[in-house]
Amino acid sequence: MNSSENEALAIAPSPQQSHAHEDPSKALDDAVRVMSLLRSRMQAQVKGREEIIDLVLVALLADGHVLLEDFPGSGKTTLAKTLGASIQNDRGGDDIAEFRRIQFTPDLLPSDVTGVSVFDAATARFHFRRGPIFSVVVLADEINRTSPKVQSAMLECMAEKQVTADNKTYPLDELFFVIATQNPLDLAGTYPLPVAQLDRFLFKIRMEHIDRAAELEVLHTYRERRDVERVDLPRVTRTQVLEARRTIDRHVVVDDGIKECLVDLAGALRADERVLQGNSTRSLVLMLPALQAHATLRGRDYVNSDDLQALAPRVLQHRVELAPGVTDFAEVLRECMARPLDALARSTLRRRA
Repeated sequence: MNSSENEALAIAPSPQQSHAHEDPSKALDDAVRVMSLLRSRMQAQVKGREEIIDLVLVALLADGHVLLEDFPGSGKTTLAKTLGASIQNDRGGDDIAEFRRIQFTPDLLPSDVTGVSVFDAATARFHFRRGPIFSVVVLADEINRTSPKVQSAMLECMAEKQVTADNKTYPLDELFFVIATQNPLDLAGTYPLPVAQLDRFLFKIRMEHIDRAAELEVLHTYRERRDVERVDLPRVTRTQVLEARRTIDRHVVVDDGIKECLVDLAGALRADERVLQGNSTRSLVLMLPALQAHATLRGRDYVNSDDLQALAPRVLQHRVELAPGVTDFAEVLRECMARPLDALARSTLRRRA
């Protein structure tokens, strides 16, 4: 282990340490440092994607998954590989990889993803050979090109963090994180993701072309960025990321007014005549840790309306079905959010008074 990794290992307390007497301020500082190290490594490799990098980090620390709508060559593989290379797997053993890429195709079988039982002639017994899903970070490339049967196998992995094969259940890693992609420009030969599958993704992000300055930087730095290991930048450990997730959950405050605002927003969307199907209650539950992680990235130990306005479009757009002829979700959301945000602001002023 090099000196950089020794430095990273010293950032967060060990999982054996008790949380009963921890200093919340110091614990949050440690969590912020873990996030900053991950962000630095990813920004060194992926240019012009600062907002997307932050959203990926928020999803990682909120125990969610990310779906990217993109075009070929947009940097999705580099982003996922860099994240995987930035997290050192310190759980022991070699049964869980740090990063795996799965290319989804129409002829893919569920066992190609989850694993298969193989007969061992020497012992006359079947042994389960783990598939690429047994990884800390998984890039599910072109997930909508595979059959519904494979998508169902992915659904169990993402929802339950486990794999069931031959009536036996195998746990995935606690930090299991999926970055999936789909290409919206080419609909031939695709299987649209069912609502249940879409609901398992915390964010659905549309990747646009980067600007001119960022594209020039990509060309100027392509030699340096070929090394995704980046020994000059310290990695973090799997344990540190998990501890940062727990710290944020314990010490970043979500006021009751924020929860009321979320419920009122969901109610306004469901009642709006432009909305055919509103968002689920699960989406509101998933949004809470995402709001906490976003607040931490912004240097706060509490969630405010800025976090809500930043994340609501990312969390809700792929969960809300608009009525025929309605295309501008941003306008619908903005109008539905106005009254709940106003009520949140008034309740905050009353408490301060």
